[in-house]
Amino acid sequence: MYAFPVQQFGIDHLRQIDLPTPQTAPGTVLIKVHAVSLNYRDLMMVKGLYNPKMGLPRIPCSDGAGEVVATGDGVTRVKVGDRVCGIFMQRWLDGPLTADKSKAALGGDVDGMLTEYALLDQEGVVRFPEHLTYEEAATLPCAGVTAWNALHHAGDPAYPAHPGETVVIQGTGGVSIFALQFAKLLGARVLGTSSSEEKLSRARSLGLDEGCNYKLRPDWSKWVTETTANIGADRIIEVGGGGTFGQSLRAARVGGTIAQIGVLSGAATSDPVALTPILHKQLRVQGIYVGSRAMFEQMNAAISKASLHPVIDKVFDFSHAAEAFAYMESASHFGKIVIRVTPEL
Repeated sequence: MYAFPVQQFGIDHLRQIDLPTPQTAPGTVLIKVHAVSLNYRDLMMVKGLYNPKMGLPRIPCSDGAGEVVATGDGVTRVKVGDRVCGIFMQRWLDGPLTADKSKAALGGDVDGMLTEYALLDQEGVVRFPEHLTYEEAATLPCAGVTAWNALHHAGDPAYPAHPGETVVIQGTGGVSIFALQFAKLLGARVLGTSSSEEKLSRARSLGLDEGCNYKLRPDWSKWVTETTANIGADRIIEVGGGGTFGQSLRAARVGGTIAQIGVLSGAATSDPVALTPILHKQLRVQGIYVGSRAMFEQMNAAISKASLHPVIDKVFDFSHAAEAFAYMESASHFGKIVIRVTPEL
């Protein structure tokens, strides 16, 4: 089988090589991968910035969708012919995240999905909605589940987003666009930031209620406050990290929630008083590290009911995987970037 293992850090070092096709063992399923989608984490993994000590070689990419082509003894969750995705953390099936559950993330702790065939434990796969293509389904495991967790759990399943709530999304990458789609399903009001008027316009076509170009209005937290009648937002889907965290705190209402997800603008913050609003506003700051298999299945049910389709910006052929990573690095995408491993018939 062909795969793109990281043998040396750096996009320029990604090479397609031929590897032995895995053989099933008891409790495992062999998946013929049809499509893979990229996350910022995957880019950092390939460049050696996420975990410089990661053992190499390692097949990258957590998110993929494919067809079950073989099963080992004792497999009962799925059967040959089922269309499935792998879950991000292979051991996080339900309940709260633990240290042990977090140590089996695809494309990091264990080999990922940028390969023609992937061998996974039967507990680590889920069927995806029937109306989705493999390319659409490949976008779900990380970005989709992360956005679902941020809106429906944020550390407390008794505190989901609700109709009339104001949600702020940052940028127009995969997690943010999923958050927009899911928030609109809930009846929430969604505000968004971007450096591109064109992207804000596209987001409005998906239901974005108000948009702010942060190049023209760097103090976008004040814009959020003004747009919410000086109240602030109920929930911030925080993907920027150190460069945006302080503004997210200032944009939130008293008693609001910051769903802290990404570090797109860097991990460090230079704001010496950025933490003060947490105290004064009694804010909930909840780290979001994707989600469990149970959350994935809840999300899939909602996607099926709404006939929702993920937003894909561009699809690359398998042989052009390195170009897909370079495109992600350019940060010019809207929604998800997908690599087609096996063309759909």
